[in-house]
Amino acid sequence: MVVTMDGEIEEEERGRREEVAAALEEEEEEIDLPTSSQQEEIDVIHEIFSVIEFVAQLGDYRRTQRKECYNLARRMKLLLPLLEEIRDYDSPINEAGLAGLCCLKKALVMSKKLMRICNEGSKIYLALEMEAFMIKFYAIYERLSQALDNLPYDELGISDEVKEQVELMGMQLKRAKRRTDTQDIELAMDMMVVFSKEEDRNADSAIIERLAKKLDLHTVEDLKNETIAVRNLVKERGGQNLESTEQIIELLNKFKQVAGMEITDVYIDPVKPKLLEKCQSFVIPHEFLCPITLEIMTDPVIVATGQTYERESVQKWIDSGHRTCPKTRQSLVHLSLTPNYALKNLIQQWCEKNKFRLPKKDDQPASSESYTAEQKDQISLLVEKLSSSKLVVQREAVKKIRLLSKESPENRILVANSGGIPPLVQLLSYPDSKIKEHAVTALLNLSIDETNKKLITKEKAIVLIIEILQSGSREARENSAAALFSLSMLDENKVTIGLSDGIPPLVDLLRDGTIRGKKDAATALFNLSLNQSNKVRAIDAGIVLPLHNLLEDKNLGMIDEALSIFLLLVTHPEGRQKIGQLSFIQTLVEIIREGTPKNKECATAVLLELGSNNSNFILAALQYGVYEHLSEITQTGTSRAQRKANALLQLMSKSEQL
Repeated sequence: MVVTMDGEIEEEERGRREEVAAALEEEEEEIDLPTSSQQEEIDVIHEIFSVIEFVAQLGDYRRTQRKECYNLARRMKLLLPLLEEIRDYDSPINEAGLAGLCCLKKALVMSKKLMRICNEGSKIYLALEMEAFMIKFYAIYERLSQALDNLPYDELGISDEVKEQVELMGMQLKRAKRRTDTQDIELAMDMMVVFSKEEDRNADSAIIERLAKKLDLHTVEDLKNETIAVRNLVKERGGQNLESTEQIIELLNKFKQVAGMEITDVYIDPVKPKLLEKCQSFVIPHEFLCPITLEIMTDPVIVATGQTYERESVQKWIDSGHRTCPKTRQSLVHLSLTPNYALKNLIQQWCEKNKFRLPKKDDQPASSESYTAEQKDQISLLVEKLSSSKLVVQREAVKKIRLLSKESPENRILVANSGGIPPLVQLLSYPDSKIKEHAVTALLNLSIDETNKKLITKEKAIVLIIEILQSGSREARENSAAALFSLSMLDENKVTIGLSDGIPPLVDLLRDGTIRGKKDAATALFNLSLNQSNKVRAIDAGIVLPLHNLLEDKNLGMIDEALSIFLLLVTHPEGRQKIGQLSFIQTLVEIIREGTPKNKECATAVLLELGSNNSNFILAALQYGVYEHLSEITQTGTSRAQRKANALLQLMSKSEQL
């Protein structure tokens, strides 16, 4: 979500709260208030116990909502002493008491529904809709708090000890509904890059792998379960929210691609292998299943690490550019596949004993094989034309390779295997500006593949890409910045780019570029500044002023990116010296006062780093009224912001004592 003005944030927040309130009202209509009778009071107490017991058995939750779910489950369990005293109360419960219990039951039923989604729902969907789900939790906290406040404790015979415990929980719920948590910056930036619809851009495989690990979607089993969850989501939506649904499916397929799985149609393809559906009466030995597909192997082969896979599956993995073992993630010292005859014989013996028929591998249609050969010939011919003596032929060939390398991982591998990287690198120094633009964009697309990153680096492309970044066309400069970001995913390239004077032109693009150019430059500079020496280079290149401008221009929607880079720079003495000017401190205090939760978190962290090394920064911030805003953050900020704010307040207390 791109935020431009604080008024828009408030309006959107109010809108979401109204939607959640309306949804809760609809759910309330499903539960009628019972009349006062002994049987009905037994029923309502039994139902509340059942809800709490159900939640206690849910187990784990999706990572993006895990903290809130555990907190809510813990608070629900704390209600058990209260319910036990009500159940054991000798006198009949009057109408007011029964009404209060029914309100509590409604709130708990709503909690159960929400937590079940967080337990079973699509991980990608829950990450995309994290802010909306946080508001649903706030609505639950408010409903529970109201229900507990309205219980007639004296009339229900509640002891003082239990009443104090419930009142304490009510206070915690009130604090919780004011607190706002947010996803970490790296997760947010990775999601932004992956879902980018910019022309000629594809998400880097390293980013996709990092995102898959954050969402616990990096194993075959995880991805099969996620496919089921996404299919259920599609059915529930019934054709609504199509754009969001397509985004979720697109990211799921990218995760599958990285894991070496076959891309299937979520709408129609079965997730559970038909093979296993026929074997309900017995269990296939685990060692007979391919770790990639989880299906029984018909042609097991051994890779360099000693692990065994189905030949077809691991060959697809290797053909997609992977040079690691799918299971252990160790590097493969060679790509040879050795038949595992011993295991194949064991599988055949087991099948004969259990009267299980192995599936036959269908021969590939001739048209599919000829298409692959035709594709290889086409790319080989295009690579050959890159070295043509005719300008028009070169320009057409490099443009087509640019487009082909954007289309699929297979094309990126084919271009590299056909020897396309060296001539593309040579074209970076060609006098024709359009050829250079196409060449650098093609290399950007090719660099998405991990192996291609190393091949491009080996051809000494970084220096030539930096030259285009300095003097190329607008689009060429933007794509050069993106290419440097992609190549900088290799730590050794962070050093190379810094030593090759790649940082000053990135700072220039950050200052003078279009919004897309600024974002490309910021992403590259953030990655490069993870290297300590590059922090100094960025400061010497004048990065502080354009970053400060990004903080002040809210219409650009780049406050988080700028603060993230500042947070890296202030860890260096030279960075603190350049950054810690009065105008910057004032801007930080303004963000702490009126920014988004994530803005406030980052700004507080930057100020803490500055103040921990120089008390003058603390005194300056106090002059701009930061104390009051930090006190508010300790109550309503994200968990990380609360920790940083408390640490800052302690520093301020020490500064005042001195």
